[in-house]
Amino acid sequence: MGCGRVGSSLARGLEQRSHSTAVIDSNPEAFRRLGPEFGGLTVTGIGFDREVLCEAGIERADAFAAVSSGDNSNIISARVAREQFGVSNVVARIYDAGRAEVYERLGVPTVATVPWAADQVLRRLLPAGSEPAWRDPSGELRLDNVYAPPAWIGKPLELLEKAAGVRVAYITRLGSGLVATGDLVIQEGDYLSVFVRADRADEAHAVLQDGRGNH
Repeated sequence: MGCGRVGSSLARGLEQRSHSTAVIDSNPEAFRRLGPEFGGLTVTGIGFDREVLCEAGIERADAFAAVSSGDNSNIISARVAREQFGVSNVVARIYDAGRAEVYERLGVPTVATVPWAADQVLRRLLPAGSEPAWRDPSGELRLDNVYAPPAWIGKPLELLEKAAGVRVAYITRLGSGLVATGDLVIQEGDYLSVFVRADRADEAHAVLQDGRGNH
């Protein structure tokens, strides 16, 4: 529900992955964003109207995404999809972070657009490793994303992991994801996703940067 920039990109991405997709928007002109190649269903109407949802095929839907520009419309349509039509996989985009937190407690998964965008920019502004990409519920384990330190280029991953006391989960190389194996040789431009204990993150990043133990 919603055929703005996010909704149209989402619909095209789903279709490219061979999913059948229906898009709802109150403005029929919005469907132009889907492009001439889009083969899914387009329905003009209000996204939380039962008849509109039925026309879009909600009764046989595996998932529903509410990504219009209005928080109220998104949360209402998401709840209608889940509570009246039994769609278990529902996500709503919410601009207001406070509302997003409330709806999460109600069991409606949300994407708080503004905080998410700010967080992504923050991670790119701060030095590598200063802001974790993820923490486990206990707070003891974190996932950091770092570009391959120059001192480790040309060295096998297992050497880096042993020296820094970390575990590399995967590597992004030239836009493609690679499952990390110990004998994989680190290349310039590699983007490493690294698991490390929170209480020794500073020590681990110091080893990564200065190359201690890479001989």
